[in-house]
Amino acid sequence: MKFGIDRLLADPDLRKPLEGRRVSLVAHPASVTADLTHSLDALISAGVNITSAFGPQHGLKGDKQDNMVETADETDPILGIPVFSLYGEVRRPTGQMMSTADVFLFDLQDLGCRIYTFVTTLLYLLQAAAEHGKEVWVLDRPNPAGRPVEGTLLVHGQESFVGAAPMPMRHGLTMGEMGEWFIREFNLDVAYRVIEMHHWLPEAGPGYGWPAERVWINPSPNAANINMARAYAGTVMLEGTNLSEGRGTTRPLEVLFGAPDIDAIAVLAEMRRLAPEWLAGCAIRPCYFEPTFHKHAHELCGALMIHAEHGFYNHGTFRPWRLQALAFKAIRRLYPEYALWRDFPYEYEFDRLAIDVINGGPALREWVDDASAEPFDLDAHAAADEAGWRESVAPLLLY
Repeated sequence: MKFGIDRLLADPDLRKPLEGRRVSLVAHPASVTADLTHSLDALISAGVNITSAFGPQHGLKGDKQDNMVETADETDPILGIPVFSLYGEVRRPTGQMMSTADVFLFDLQDLGCRIYTFVTTLLYLLQAAAEHGKEVWVLDRPNPAGRPVEGTLLVHGQESFVGAAPMPMRHGLTMGEMGEWFIREFNLDVAYRVIEMHHWLPEAGPGYGWPAERVWINPSPNAANINMARAYAGTVMLEGTNLSEGRGTTRPLEVLFGAPDIDAIAVLAEMRRLAPEWLAGCAIRPCYFEPTFHKHAHELCGALMIHAEHGFYNHGTFRPWRLQALAFKAIRRLYPEYALWRDFPYEYEFDRLAIDVINGGPALREWVDDASAEPFDLDAHAAADEAGWRESVAPLLLY
């Protein structure tokens, strides 16, 4: 099995169109080859004329911990090339940035979730390339969550840096396929190419999206393993709440919640009463943690941890977005006055609740807060959106 970067390096014919041209690389710490050489170093060693590099949110080095923690531009001290931040003073590439290369190689490992900002960074790069007459190649990588699709579509007018366009929370595409969808959706006139993976089998076990022979490297500081990648399309919604997502612990974004004032065992029982089928495909374990920083720092929190791994994982039935929504609903039923929704600026959106920004509209929050709304109501809404999305993107699938 080969990722796009490995195929590009192994095949001189694939690299031939880059000869005599200035090339830029969009990368982060997980942008590595099969032998764990960073793509920037590997491309230079292969004779590619790298004239600049770009880092997305969390930086080229992946050192920035949280949302709205920016990275500055710099000059690489060894290579002497400019390294531009797409999560600093700007999030869209400027004309000056685009002038540093003719071809832009996009080699970011994604998590298969709309809110993971590398998706939006790809759109912004494609739009800038169309404006400035540049070429974009995606060096394709696996979607570690595989092909399952889940969640309601982002509502027009609710776009943000964590919601580039009307797609569901769990989109089921690789970045190469997503680029094709963006070009179609936004009617972009841009030179675009995907260096496809070889022998990626997104529905095959044991990885179901992530090949077992490849080492997992954090694409962002809190994306520590496959369990997190599978759960993320649900657990990321905790960022819009006053519940801890486990930041400040060794297993962030692998819990349904953590809080010092909520009975986790009671919540789990209520979830099983409301919609037991939504808990399928994983194991849920009550646990405790004390965050060293972030929400509820230095307080003992009761929590529910997700295990979508080993013998507990069922790729066909695990639905993390519904699972997390159900946890919210259970908390609201047990604690009707709980201050669930966090009111603070989220990804540079200052006028909307963070939970609405994350979900691309208010529908999920309204469902949680509506005492008369039942699991079927959310399921019916999401199922219709999911079916429409699958049909829409079917012609774009490369694997």
